[in-house]
Amino acid sequence: MTDAETTELDIERKAAAGDVPDVGEDVMPAEVGADETDLEERLVAEGEIAGDYLEELLDLLDFDGDIDLDVEGNRAVVSIDGSDDLNKLVGRGGEVLDALQELTRLAVHQKTGVRSRLMLDIASWRRRRREELAALGEKVARRVAESGERQELAPMTPFERKIVHDAVAAVPGVHSESEGIEPSRRVVVLRD
Repeated sequence: MTDAETTELDIERKAAAGDVPDVGEDVMPAEVGADETDLEERLVAEGEIAGDYLEELLDLLDFDGDIDLDVEGNRAVVSIDGSDDLNKLVGRGGEVLDALQELTRLAVHQKTGVRSRLMLDIASWRRRRREELAALGEKVARRVAESGERQELAPMTPFERKIVHDAVAAVPGVHSESEGIEPSRRVVVLRD
């Protein structure tokens, strides 16, 4: 067993016991002790593995798309753009996109032995969704700051809630919290 696998297992055991956040969106065990150059190289390698996997998938499905690989912060980002047919790979509310992202992460994990936080975007859906949610968060925060009335938003994924929390945090006099249980967890905006 490699050091990375041992570290990952230790973090998963602690997460199961409630000692640290669950491995996933917020924790990247392979980053522990890694310097920036090693991290960048690993993320580029993840993106290349993901790009190869997705290219094969697109070929199997007979979809045309251009695959772009990038590194943003501490994650590899893979974007597929091209024909209008790609919207079928996004699905209603990003459901198919989320499933494809998870499959791609599993493919990377299988090759590297390390969990991936890779982000997949198809037909710029996540970029547009991020912009919509940031605008919504700011609009609701300003409304709550003026009225003082608590506002509950529709249930969202952790990715979506984080975008709204960040937008609300930029507005003085209000704060946000998450309430409920997945998959019905939602952001609530309150006056300070």
